[in-house]
Amino acid sequence: MDEREIKFDREGLLPVVVQDQAGRVLMVAYMNKEALRLTLETGKMHYFSRHRQKIWLKGETSGHYQHLKKLFIDCDGDCLLAVVEQNGAACHTGYYSCFFRSFANGKFVVSEKKIFDPKEVYRT
Repeated sequence: MDEREIKFDREGLLPVVVQDQAGRVLMVAYMNKEALRLTLETGKMHYFSRHRQKIWLKGETSGHYQHLKKLFIDCDGDCLLAVVEQNGAACHTGYYSCFFRSFANGKFVVSEKKIFDPKEVYRT
């Protein structure tokens, strides 16, 4: 991979849109160079947590891993699209996708059921 094709932002991050193999968008996250390297080496999605300021393996706590199937870069080289095999929920709140609320009747409403209870998985 030619890293010159990839344009990380000033903080060294790159947004990643993540979708399942059926085309449903699961989440948007960020990668730095190390997270991208780990993802390509292991085939499991790694991201950079802006909140915790560290790399995390998706599923390391919940067991809901994402296995990389395809990786695309946009025309400007500043955003990735990852197609993954999603095991379980992608969202830390227990939903399959982070996009579980839809706009209806002037507000956003939950439009699907949780897969798991985060209190049981994350001990919150």
